[in-house]
Amino acid sequence: ADSRRRFARARAAPIAPSHAASHTMAADTKELAAALITGLGLGAAAAYLVAKMLASPAFENDVRGEGYMLRRPSLLSQKNLLGEPAEPSLRKSSDNDGTSAELPPSDDSSHLSEHHLGAWLDDPASHPCWPQKHSAKKVLNPMARARPGMNFLNTDEKVLGSILLNDSKASIRSNALRGNCIRANATEYIFWEPAKVKAVMVTCGGLCPGLNSIIKGVTNCLWHDYNVRKIYGATGGYNGLSDPDKYQMLELNPEVVREIHMKGGSILKAGRGGFDAPKICKSLQQLGINLLFVIGGDGTQFAGHLLYEEARRQRLPISIVGVPKSIDNDVLFVDRTFGFDSAVESAAEVIRNGWVEASSCEKGVGIVKLMGRDAGFVAAHAALASNLVDLCLVPEVKVTMEDVCEHVDDVLKRKKYMVIVVAEGAGQDLVATGEKDATGHTVYGDIGVYLRDTLNKHLKLQGGRTFYIDPSYIIRSVPVTPNDHIYCSRLANNAVHTAMRGYTGVCVGAIHNVICILKSKLIASGKKQIKVKSTTWQSCVQNCHMPHSLSGGAQLAR
Repeated sequence: ADSRRRFARARAAPIAPSHAASHTMAADTKELAAALITGLGLGAAAAYLVAKMLASPAFENDVRGEGYMLRRPSLLSQKNLLGEPAEPSLRKSSDNDGTSAELPPSDDSSHLSEHHLGAWLDDPASHPCWPQKHSAKKVLNPMARARPGMNFLNTDEKVLGSILLNDSKASIRSNALRGNCIRANATEYIFWEPAKVKAVMVTCGGLCPGLNSIIKGVTNCLWHDYNVRKIYGATGGYNGLSDPDKYQMLELNPEVVREIHMKGGSILKAGRGGFDAPKICKSLQQLGINLLFVIGGDGTQFAGHLLYEEARRQRLPISIVGVPKSIDNDVLFVDRTFGFDSAVESAAEVIRNGWVEASSCEKGVGIVKLMGRDAGFVAAHAALASNLVDLCLVPEVKVTMEDVCEHVDDVLKRKKYMVIVVAEGAGQDLVATGEKDATGHTVYGDIGVYLRDTLNKHLKLQGGRTFYIDPSYIIRSVPVTPNDHIYCSRLANNAVHTAMRGYTGVCVGAIHNVICILKSKLIASGKKQIKVKSTTWQSCVQNCHMPHSLSGGAQLAR
């Protein structure tokens, strides 16, 4: 209740008109509850129940559609909701000069005046053109002196939200990026004086391959490219920012981070819980921090968005830049998340183990359960990478055990063995627990064990059996692969460039393989899921020779 009152006071404080300030108290309460749920951890249960009780009856529920699951719909305007075709005039919103005049600033993905420290307290309408071609603050980038002839971006350089013409799937595309995206990377002139910069980074949530690569990349870019010498890592997630006396910060430099990319995990000890926006802002102010890098999933980035709003309310100039993390590759709008490729490679190796077991036994069925609570990207990509799978079950496609058993019989008749890959969130209608955890989320049943037991019973009379493998956290604790490390380096460098340019309340991510700047609230609005009409899923179906009944055929027919 105290947190809710603090948040309400923060949002009620005088500030220039903005879209964020126009939310109702009910929306404020709902956002706070969501932040506590996702950001995350100890104490969240009680806070969630109180916030839910105090919130309006229209408390946010998941909104599901083709290829997405919105957890916080209030962060997107109705015209930006996924799955709703944009009006033709809005699909052609970009003029030749790169502006998007038809869109209000709050709906324009490239209008970031509220997210730039040089203009964040202004009325967005006072900046009809954004980004400005010439920065008002002329701090020469140190790289301009150190590397004569280096190419720098134009400040108004953008990446198209969509690169397709005559799109066959236009009706299921998101409209949120129709204003296009500002490109990240270095510009000749920056906002911050490097000598005055004091930076800190934090890793939140669970582990993911590449966390140490991000930490190393941010540290090295600040140190070598911008001559920043005050670089720190907060330990224990947001706890380290809320209570820096208890969670000691780690001083970072090139020597400390030199070899950390060679191992998995995070040297900052990723953690959950501890999010308190006013308390964190107070700590950052006392420590003199003006650059904060937030590394974590959609919940972490939502907390980062709330932290940006609190800093804006307090008029605390600090660049808050997120690097979205998800081993499941379920972050909205970006091409892929770091760590995903490493997880897929590790998962493909486990699938090969399941294949060895199954193919070494008459009528053997290998079952491999992989991570993927709400999205089946790891399962689908690992199935494609191994090229050994006969059935891939993902949360996005409903199946019946009758159809599964029929397919098992057909495959065993044809090749004498079979390999099944199942995402942990698949088939929940078959194993529903009917329970909720302390934060109100559904407790999922164990689909892997259910498949194992059901198929063992089905195969017993035929003389067959299953071999069940659950690698669990193994695939997320592996060291980052070389290609993934390169991607992490790109994200880390661009996060630093974005922060030094003065942007705040934003994340960096690849759009069409170009690193762009995105509003954190877009990343935080939900989770990406596999589209059954996507090339990835249809390739998986074809590669596994899955029947129509198990491929989402009914969904494909719509």
